[in-house]
Amino acid sequence: MQPIPYLFFNGTCAEAMAFYASVLGTPPPEIMPFSAMPEEVRAQMPGVPADAVMHAGLDTGDGWIYASDDPSGEAKPMEGCNIHLSLPTPEDARRVFDAFACGGEVRMPLEPAFWAPVFGTVSDKFGIRWMISADPQD
Repeated sequence: MQPIPYLFFNGTCAEAMAFYASVLGTPPPEIMPFSAMPEEVRAQMPGVPADAVMHAGLDTGDGWIYASDDPSGEAKPMEGCNIHLSLPTPEDARRVFDAFACGGEVRMPLEPAFWAPVFGTVSDKFGIRWMISADPQD
């Protein structure tokens, strides 16, 4: 069993997932817009833009991040949860941390920790909270 985070956005899902793919160096996300739904299903969701994301998947190599736009438009910023990424080197961790911090909020600076070469927390410009660390070095 592998837990997979599922993120909700208010109309910025495609932009966020493309940003994450760019920062993490992964293939572009797989995106299914609401317009791909059968018309009889879409008819039950008046007001949802056709280009809103019904489902997106980002293959991170070791797992997935799933996401969609909240059709109600009421998705609240992430609270009480973070997505943790452990990167191979402190340099990789710094690059990802700094990219997520641009337009976001540093919650805990990326610094050495007793369990990892570096560790920090950041909320990105989409309100998603991340814990970033580097893998322990042998």
